[in-house]
Amino acid sequence: MEKLSADVLVIGGGATGAGVAWDASLRGLDVVLVERGDLATGTSGRFHGLLHSGGRYAVKDPAAADECARENVIVRRVAADSVEDTGGFFVTTPFDDPAYADRFAQGCRDSGVPCQEVAPAQALREEPRLNPRISRAFRVPDASIDVWKLVWALSRGAQERGARVLPYHQAVAVHRDGDEVQGARVRSARTGQELDIEARVTVSAAGAWGGQLAALAGIEGVHVMPGKGIMIAMNHRLVDTVINRCQMPTDGDIIVPIRTVSVIGTTDVGTDDPDDHTVLQDEVDAMLEDGERLIPGFKQARALRVWTGARPLFEDRKENGASESRDVTRAHALLDHRERDGVSGFVTITGGKLTTYRLMAEETVDAVCRQLGEARPSRTATEPLPGSEDGEYYRLAERLDRREQHLLEDQLICECELISRGRLEAAFRQRGTTDLDDIRRQLRLGMGPCQGGFCVYRTAGILHGLDGIDTEQANAALVDYVAERWKGEWPILYGDQLRQARLDEWIFQGILDIEHLP
Repeated sequence: MEKLSADVLVIGGGATGAGVAWDASLRGLDVVLVERGDLATGTSGRFHGLLHSGGRYAVKDPAAADECARENVIVRRVAADSVEDTGGFFVTTPFDDPAYADRFAQGCRDSGVPCQEVAPAQALREEPRLNPRISRAFRVPDASIDVWKLVWALSRGAQERGARVLPYHQAVAVHRDGDEVQGARVRSARTGQELDIEARVTVSAAGAWGGQLAALAGIEGVHVMPGKGIMIAMNHRLVDTVINRCQMPTDGDIIVPIRTVSVIGTTDVGTDDPDDHTVLQDEVDAMLEDGERLIPGFKQARALRVWTGARPLFEDRKENGASESRDVTRAHALLDHRERDGVSGFVTITGGKLTTYRLMAEETVDAVCRQLGEARPSRTATEPLPGSEDGEYYRLAERLDRREQHLLEDQLICECELISRGRLEAAFRQRGTTDLDDIRRQLRLGMGPCQGGFCVYRTAGILHGLDGIDTEQANAALVDYVAERWKGEWPILYGDQLRQARLDEWIFQGILDIEHLP
């Protein structure tokens, strides 16, 4: 069996795990990062795209609000290329308790969340689709963030400093000798081959799966409550500002503009299985009704797809008896198992928000350094990620600007996301993959209004034209992509979306007959 050795093995390739790899590599540690799927395909890739100001938790969870407020400023600086500075509003609709607005404003002051009350008329001038009957409006520094761009920048930065990043490698065993964890065995999801990784310290950054990983190490009592939520993407940007209802956090109370679409979220239901992606029709119907309360006419817009994510909510049952997922703090939990359980060489980081990934990574690597007995300060609060050196935020028109400079030089493949043939071919060669879903995450292929209806078969043809890719592989890539997109489309087949799905069926089944491709 092939073996690797490292100072630090990080298990989990979401924002936190990639952040740990980046932080540790900046401190000069030798790092291996493994993820059971592609990077950011767990919780990090299954949320609504919000960079929190902290306002959402200012009343109910001040500790989480404080973390978000501080980290919002840092992430904007070090990961600017992944951030669109949309700003945010908290608005009191006719369906909300008017008294909560004053509690919200005081909670922001107490927790350090920047907040400015503006006249409802001003909010309506900036966002004319808002419910015209809003009575209060507060401006906060919410933003949207492209999680895949962020995680790949973290990964690239770590690799440039010597880290080894292994997607599609699942931890199947944790090596423990007495009271010391010494690494893990991982298995490739694509080849089935196993690999032993020896490490001085192993970090569990598995989020909602953290309890399962701790159990592999023989450590009981790590209770992570997965809080499942659904989100729905609408076919265009109904708003250009993050819109929140000014009330205690509940279902369907936020709309986030992210790239060419807008996302409404989210429900919060406890589940025993973080891989449970069941979508109930009642949840979809309720979410669309909630959107109507914020934006009249919301239900007349076309819903593109629905998906679920599992929040990693850590419940320390030694200290409290919280059983409902909304009652569990959104602040993060760092478990140094040498101190907590007498098992050295193992650290768990869980809970928190994507907004606080950097802080979570810093505290985790601090704990790693303590176990190693080596004082190495963190630099992630000041060191920009690759692509963010100029400190410029992402702009919605950025791709269009680039495209207009080369209109006749490069064939356009994905009109919704303005992806050219040259970028596709470069991504295929860089990733060394035939999985179109991998390319979707990297370039946002097929994530616009057509959901791949017009671009994915072109992409499969380009894939087939690359060296070493045969007909069967290209056909399988096309069929797998369409099947994966369908998972998020079927729960919302009504109105215009049903007509779009029917058109796609004519293309894929009636013309291409993809189910019978060789």
